Amino acid sequence: MKVSFYKNKVEIRELSEEFEPKHIFECGQCFRWNREEDGSYTGVVQNKVLNVKKSGDLIILNNTNKKDFESIWIDYFDLNRNYSKIKTRLSDSNLKNIVEFGKGIRILNQDEWETLVSFIISANNRILMIKRVIYNLSKNHGHFIGHYRGKEYYSFPTADKINQLSEKDLRLMKTGFRAKYIKDAAERVSKDKEWLYNLKDMSYDQALEEIKKIKGVGDKVGNCILLFSMKKHEAFPVDIWMKRIMEQVYNINGKPEEIRKKSETIFGQYSGFAQQYLFYYASQGKLKE
Repeated sequence: MKVSFYKNKVEIRELSEEFEPKHIFECGQCFRWNREEDGSYTGVVQNKVLNVKKSGDLIILNNTNKKDFESIWIDYFDLNRNYSKIKTRLSDSNLKNIVEFGKGIRILNQDEWETLVSFIISANNRILMIKRVIYNLSKNHGHFIGHYRGKEYYSFPTADKINQLSEKDLRLMKTGFRAKYIKDAAERVSKDKEWLYNLKDMSYDQALEEIKKIKGVGDKVGNCILLFSMKKHEAFPVDIWMKRIMEQVYNINGKPEEIRKKSETIFGQYSGFAQQYLFYYASQGKLKE
């Protein structure tokens, strides 16, 4: 990876095979990134608005600088990890075409609190609606960051801020039945922020049991939170897409927790990466009828 810094822009070379914006931002792991008319993606991370575009062999990060690249984006985009090695490890006869289809996926390292609420919102919900709820919460209860490309951007509201809201207030954000779960999460994290942010220092099994103490967080949502914000790459979230593809590819079926545990024996420390390749493949309509 070679990096060049310019005014308000960073360009990355020798990473194009391991960084595909569409695959990264449309594989179900994040909800604050939106596709622009030119094919680039704009999102909000740590109160920063970033635009990401791939042009040939170049990855272009717009609206940023060297300081933020080194302090935010290297970790957020997991740029120090060798994804070619992971793809090689996962490219057995079952996964070879699936990994190739999703090449360029990277697991983002997102904020624990925002990820917790986002995946509570995701339960029995469509991507468009998840994004809309998160935008409603941010616009009404976050703070204004600024304009970019003619659009307004807002920070995600803190646990303390959401804890000040009633369930009725949260329902006005179109959260539906999830309002009580978001409220429970906000109450717990407001009382003890270290509890949430220290889960990443626990073992995977311990962290999963702890995060599931929050109402509305089951096995699937809990694994999403651990994988996408706590670097627990042995996590393997299972939803309807994963149930279908694991049955087709590995002849594994059963309850979600049973599928997860069987999958973890196959993929081990690479379970989370395998899940993303499999999920993206299934969600793009590649399953057999």
